[in-house]
Amino acid sequence: MKEIRLVAVVGAGTMGRQIALQCARHGFSVALYDVVAEVLRDAEGWQRQIVAGWIESGDLAVSDEASVFDRIQYESNLSVALAGIDLAIEAAPERIALKREVFAQMDRLLPAEAIIASNSSSIRVSALEDATERPERVANLHFYLPVWDSPMVEIGGGSCTRPDVLDGLTAFARAISILPLRVRRESTGFVFNRVWRAVKKEAMRVADSGVASIEDIDRAWMIKFGREKPPPFAQMDRIGLDVIRDIELRYAAESGDAEDLPRPILTERVERGDLGVKAGRGFYQYPDPAWARADFLDPDADSGGVEPS
Repeated sequence: MKEIRLVAVVGAGTMGRQIALQCARHGFSVALYDVVAEVLRDAEGWQRQIVAGWIESGDLAVSDEASVFDRIQYESNLSVALAGIDLAIEAAPERIALKREVFAQMDRLLPAEAIIASNSSSIRVSALEDATERPERVANLHFYLPVWDSPMVEIGGGSCTRPDVLDGLTAFARAISILPLRVRRESTGFVFNRVWRAVKKEAMRVADSGVASIEDIDRAWMIKFGREKPPPFAQMDRIGLDVIRDIELRYAAESGDAEDLPRPILTERVERGDLGVKAGRGFYQYPDPAWARADFLDPDADSGGVEPS
């Protein structure tokens, strides 16, 4: 199989822009595509802020900044973005019909030997592969946020993915300093998200049923596991509550169990547009969320939080 050198990321949202930056930082030429030019401009500005932070902290040399951005092509024309590409990574919203449409478009425009990978966090690639004429070269390649702080990627095939395709993706992951986790058989949610799904589902159930507040659930988590990483509700805000909602709907569609449907504590916020960090409000208010304040775990303090739904 041809070595992966030229990469395209289709979708410049929260995840796509991070995947592209990780690739460029590690020497890969990458085309970052989005149909909305404003999203591309925002992605570049955000990436430059991240790189500036790396430089300030000593994680990246000042002399390397220009070369990182020289490797990124910001493109709103899909045919241009996919020309000559070895690996195209789809990073579209978690809706199967949309992803199938994107897969079909990529299939028509990519070179015959190119690999098509989905960054889906829950959708099995076998549900997407027949939207292409190359199902043997289709795979899941699921990264986690933030990509450089959660350096793992789940790699799994569909019904007929070639073993050398999975081997090539494994080598690619290692080349961008990401630990490859091989998904041995298809499973909605893959590896980590199977566990994470149980956590977030139960956290929302506990809050939605009035057993405890959002803040106290997160406090309990932080006291038990540490405050270095966001607790469950804060983590959902970071991912995006609309994304969480779409993932939960996918699980419910597959199981047919009404208990798997998104809880009102989630859907009501999405309907209001309270989507988390990107909207300035979700389970917490941003940019100064209660969970990140120094007194959040103080026994004598009332840190507050967000207004009730």
